[in-house]
Amino acid sequence: MKSAVILCPGLNRDRDMLYALEQITGQKPATVWHTDTDIPDVDLIVIPGGFSYGDYLRAGAIAARSPVLQEVIARAARGVHVLGVCNGFQILTEAGLLPGALMRNAGLKFICKEIELETVNAKTAFSNAFRQGEVWRCPIAHHDGNYFADAETLKAIEDNGQVVFRYANGCNPNGSINDIAGVMNKAGNVLGMMPHPENLIEDLQGGTDGRKIFESLLGQLVA
Repeated sequence: MKSAVILCPGLNRDRDMLYALEQITGQKPATVWHTDTDIPDVDLIVIPGGFSYGDYLRAGAIAARSPVLQEVIARAARGVHVLGVCNGFQILTEAGLLPGALMRNAGLKFICKEIELETVNAKTAFSNAFRQGEVWRCPIAHHDGNYFADAETLKAIEDNGQVVFRYANGCNPNGSINDIAGVMNKAGNVLGMMPHPENLIEDLQGGTDGRKIFESLLGQLVA
């Protein structure tokens, strides 16, 4: 599975993501700078977490208007799979690739801890290695992870099965509506999630629960 990781000023989880992708896929990902206007021919584009452009204006707002994002949008329209994690999720919503918006955490504080997620749609390219309803561990580290969508949008994404992951066991760390932790587009090839699966892929990190995101993609995108 060929992949590329988008790099913007202020993103700080790019090395974690590059490591996870190389360890699991066996191939070194390409890196694409925010001012580039082209992306190599890849199966997966990833936007990692951090604080792109210092989160000025709104989290992800400036990065969503960078030159490379126009190519990400074009590739997504052609069916290339795109994964946005944490700030990457915020960038994807700001770019219009995903519904809804990410607001300040309900407690107005940065949260960094391990939480549990429930896989509520295991029939996607990003989640097929999980069992339906499987609860798994994943780290979070964010200040603006409070997912919101208006009533009409919320009904649509719930009815369409676009909600892929929810915060589980009564732990909603940021106030996200309907406990939503990860959502995909209607076409099913773009996923945004606030938790960081790339930080739980091997025993040295305390567990391997996060590997299933990448193993799902590997099984889906490699013939």
